[in-house]
Amino acid sequence: MPCGRISMAALVCFKVGERSWLIYCPCIQGHHRGAHRGFTWQDYRDLLVRTHLQLGGPVLVFWDNLNVHRCSRLREYAAKHDWLTIVQLPSYAPDPNPVEGIWSLLRRSTTANVVFRDRDHLVRAVHSGLRCIQRRTDLIEGCLAETGLSLNATTQRKGQ
Repeated sequence: MPCGRISMAALVCFKVGERSWLIYCPCIQGHHRGAHRGFTWQDYRDLLVRTHLQLGGPVLVFWDNLNVHRCSRLREYAAKHDWLTIVQLPSYAPDPNPVEGIWSLLRRSTTANVVFRDRDHLVRAVHSGLRCIQRRTDLIEGCLAETGLSLNATTQRKGQ
């Protein structure tokens, strides 16, 4: 059975008058000495670039305080690209983060009460669950509503 670590990053994307988006990326790592555990700043950069290309416009990201999200290289990258604005959420603030709602939906549906045969079974199930959520914009918009935030209250602050 393959072992290792599975990490997942996701962005929920909202634009007034348009459909909501869920863009995600898995990171499957082997379990060997010296391997990086989780996403690197380059992985997040690539996810942001992919999001920018897919949406065809500027990206305003609200991030939690994960170490990689606060990385100086990622901040430098954002400062050099006018299409990208990063706003840091307060320390441990899951409530205003709509992605937390996505993970909650996934835990309650796809991964609840399941014993996975192996890593590949888990990856397939999570991918399938996220695809289902992607098709349900009402679920994605519900994750925003749960935060108490609205699209009209969004302010843009470059390089934060």
